[in-house]
Amino acid sequence: MTALSPLERRAQTIERLEKETFDLLVVGAGIIGSRVAYEAACRGLRVALVDAGDFGGGTSSASSKLIHGGLRYLAGYDFGLVHEALAERHALLTRVAPHLVHRLQFLLPLYRGGPWSPLTIGAGLVLYSALSAFRDGRVRLVTPAGARGIVTPLRDDGLRAAGVFSDAQTDDVRLCLATVTAASRAGAAVLNHAAVVGIDRPAVRSASLRVRGGPDVTIRCRQIVNAAGPWVDEVRRLEDASARPLVRLSKGVHLTVPLPEAFESALIVPVDRTRVTFAIPWQGLLLLGTTDTPYDGDPTALAVEPADVRTVLAEAGLALPSRLLDPRHIRFSFAGLRALPLGERGTAQASREHLVEVSRAGMISVAGGKLTTHRRIALDVLRRLPAEVLRGPRPRTPDDHPLPGGVTASRAGPSAVDPVTRHLAGIYGSEADRVLACAASDRTAMERIHPEGPDLWAQARYAIQEEWAATVDDLVRRRTSLSVRGLADEQVRRRLHDLLASAGALLP
Repeated sequence: MTALSPLERRAQTIERLEKETFDLLVVGAGIIGSRVAYEAACRGLRVALVDAGDFGGGTSSASSKLIHGGLRYLAGYDFGLVHEALAERHALLTRVAPHLVHRLQFLLPLYRGGPWSPLTIGAGLVLYSALSAFRDGRVRLVTPAGARGIVTPLRDDGLRAAGVFSDAQTDDVRLCLATVTAASRAGAAVLNHAAVVGIDRPAVRSASLRVRGGPDVTIRCRQIVNAAGPWVDEVRRLEDASARPLVRLSKGVHLTVPLPEAFESALIVPVDRTRVTFAIPWQGLLLLGTTDTPYDGDPTALAVEPADVRTVLAEAGLALPSRLLDPRHIRFSFAGLRALPLGERGTAQASREHLVEVSRAGMISVAGGKLTTHRRIALDVLRRLPAEVLRGPRPRTPDDHPLPGGVTASRAGPSAVDPVTRHLAGIYGSEADRVLACAASDRTAMERIHPEGPDLWAQARYAIQEEWAATVDDLVRRRTSLSVRGLADEQVRRRLHDLLASAGALLP
């Protein structure tokens, strides 16, 4: 039997969406919507998951890549949020996604005239460690000389001391893709590049879906969860044109620059009493950011402006020398939007707790929260489902099964000696063999897509065959690291376009 092309499989999913009646339609396939779909499918619900763009194409691929408790939230006495986040960090590190979530040491430099004293930070680090049940090893304060022994380029003029502690790091979009894959394997119908453009409210609800490159579809469902992130209010207005705004938006910008030598720790630098900026080793680069500024434009039109770049570089300059922060060194820049509660406080001071609203017609909308606590947020959403839809007890704890790739990652990844195997294991964990099998018949599969980066043609082929990649941006931005390394040049994009077309996957 001839294998179906990606477009043929996509057509099958569209046909399923049109023919079945689903218990739950989840609108928005970022990390929260994907986890809602997965948890619901694991509990036997018939689930559809759709996104107007790509899976993880919004905020869920534009974060600071951290799985953390939020040390700075202690200043606002958000002890419950920090404790919950640290518990989730432990679960993701050890059980759910050990191939994608890794320990990361942080250095917190304290400069003369800064917002926090060494005594305050020392006490905060002890409390942070206690809230994690002392799983993080020893936290400590070090001298300026000790700090420069960890991060040699650190500015030492005015440096009083530095705190040292650990948190965790992830590849945010890979975590989202793994969750979408888990939802699909649990029975959910998943479709990207398919925008909900209308919602009707009879006894059995329906939603109109505008499918890129395909026919419009009407999905019948018993319940809708709106997890559209920055577009959450836009979807709410599809159901009720008079719906008042639920959230305001905050823009966060990051840059990547070359990673200096002797940069042995991530930096978390206090900007003021409510904000910090990061300088984080990631993908062999240094990730700088983030900003936190109000945004009231169209989320689709979000862009990195010159003023954003100046802000990120200036704030990084609080702790790093100017020679590392030349704008000409920037490899890539990206922006994301946080959905925050409405309120009088500025976006930097706004709560990072999530919001859940049930409309008069019954649609559940969820917004805000942290990447780290996405599993808990998903459960909070499921607890709002009507009893006749949930058909079982209210969920109390998240599903703790490993995501695809997480089963043997703790053994397979770090122990792999071959560089290619190690590279693939670091991305796909125990599913790296699936990537190799997908490209087994292609003699060029083990070649690099760009000679200066680690990404292989095998990854592109696997992304097309198994991970729903349907555009060049899906590949360079979310299935590989080509964009963040500044390697998605015109030649690379053209070759990936041709690969998508030859595989029968390219969407117009």
